[in-house]
Amino acid sequence: MNRRHCAAAAITLVCALAVLAAPVQAMAAPVPEPAPTAPAAGKRSLEEVREQIDTLYRKAGAATDAYNLAEEQTAKQSGEIVKLAKAIVDGQAKIAELKNRAGAQAREQYRNGGLPPGAQLVLSNDPQLFLDGVNQVRQGQQASKSVLSELTRTQEDLETYTKDASINWEKLEANRLQQAKAKKKINAQIAAAKKLESQLAKEERVRLLELEEQAEYRAQSAWLGSGAISEINRAASAGGKQAVAFATAQIGKPYVWGAEGPDSYDCSGLTSEAWAAAKRPIPRTSQEQWRLLPRIAIQDMRPGDLIIYHADASHVGMYVGDGAIVHAPRPGRNVTLTGAGSMSILGVVRPDK
Repeated sequence: MNRRHCAAAAITLVCALAVLAAPVQAMAAPVPEPAPTAPAAGKRSLEEVREQIDTLYRKAGAATDAYNLAEEQTAKQSGEIVKLAKAIVDGQAKIAELKNRAGAQAREQYRNGGLPPGAQLVLSNDPQLFLDGVNQVRQGQQASKSVLSELTRTQEDLETYTKDASINWEKLEANRLQQAKAKKKINAQIAAAKKLESQLAKEERVRLLELEEQAEYRAQSAWLGSGAISEINRAASAGGKQAVAFATAQIGKPYVWGAEGPDSYDCSGLTSEAWAAAKRPIPRTSQEQWRLLPRIAIQDMRPGDLIIYHADASHVGMYVGDGAIVHAPRPGRNVTLTGAGSMSILGVVRPDK
C-alpha cells in the first residue's frame, strides 16, 4: 500500500477517535420568535390559548422525535467508525507482516546466488537432490504466490475500510447537524409555549389545566362511545405484563425531551425502555416504532401494545387496559395515566407479535 493510502487511513483513524472522545458542544437556546400576546381572559379566549399551546408542544414533540432519531443514528455511526478504525489498524499490521514475509523470501533467494530455485535444480548433477528439490520448489512457489495474493487482498480491504470510514464520517456529521437543527426547533417551540402560559394570571393557569382535562375527557368519552374497542381488558402477553409494570412504575416522573430514564422520560423514551425491561428491544422513536413494528387493529389491542398518535406519529403511549394508556405527555407534565382515546389515534403496534 503506498504512503498516500497509509496516510489516509491514519488520518481517518485519528479523526474517528477524536470525534468519539470529544464532548458534544453545548448549544445556547435560541431566542424564540415573539409569541402573540395572550387573549383576554374568558372561556373562549382561554380555549384558544390552550389549543395554541397544545399545537406548540406537538411541534416540539415532532422535533424531539427527529432529535432522538439523529442521536440514535449518530451513536450507530460512531460505533461503525470505531470498528473500521480497528480494522484499519489491524490491516496495516497485517500488511507489515506480509511484507516482512515477502522480504524474507527475497533475502533467501539472494543468499542462493540470485538464481531462481528452478534454475538451481537444472544445474544440479545430483538426481536425488533434483527430485527432493522439486517439492520444495513447488512449496516455495505456492508460498510466494500466497503471500502476494494475501498482500493484494489486504491492501484492497484496507482501501475499502478507509473509504467506508470516510462515508461514515460524513453521515456522522450530517446526523449531528440534524440534531442541532432539531434541538433549536424544540427549544423555540417550548419557549414559545411557556411564554404563552407565563402571560396568564394564576387563576387562568388553573383554568387552563381544567380545560385540558375536559378536552381529554370529551375525546375519551366520544372514542369509547364510538365502539372503537369491544373488549377493553384483553389478556396481556408475558412480555406485555413486564412492559406495563415498568411503565406504570414511572408514573409521577417528569417529561424531559430526549430523556430515557431513570429519572425522567419523553414519550418514546418511556415506551422503548419499558419494552427493553421486558427483554424486547424496540426502536427509540415513536415514528420508527410506527414504521417498523407490526400493526394491529385497534379493537384487538391488549396491554403492552403501543398506541401511536397524530398524523405525523409524533406521540406514543402504552395501553394498560381499561381503555387507558400510560404516557409521558409533554414538558411541564409528568408520566401519567389517561384515556387511550384522549388524543387523535393514528394506529396501534405490537412489539412482541
